[in-house]
Amino acid sequence: MTQAASQATYNAAIEQTLIAIEDALDNCDVDMDYERADAVLTITLEDSGTQVILSRQSAVQELWVAARSGGYHLKFENPGWKCTTTGEDLPTLLDRVLSEQQGAPVSLALGAD
Repeated sequence: MTQAASQATYNAAIEQTLIAIEDALDNCDVDMDYERADAVLTITLEDSGTQVILSRQSAVQELWVAARSGGYHLKFENPGWKCTTTGEDLPTLLDRVLSEQQGAPVSLALGAD
């Protein structure tokens, strides 16, 4: 695969993932707001006043998640995103960090991303 094709695949995967997360947030029962500015999706948990930030890192073709518990780097491994340190897939990681920050279970029901 050429670098251009690889970058196009990465960009498509990021875009599809961010849209899926936005849709899941719209359907979630937990009081969360989100704002997307180009390559950054900021999720604000209203009850705790904390944020989880997802950002596109094109240079290294990763998706980064910044949460109160730390920073996580995810690589796209078909069929989804995997954390390079914890081995969690993106839905598991997001549910975990959101639950930790909310102080109650949060499930975005992302399933396979």
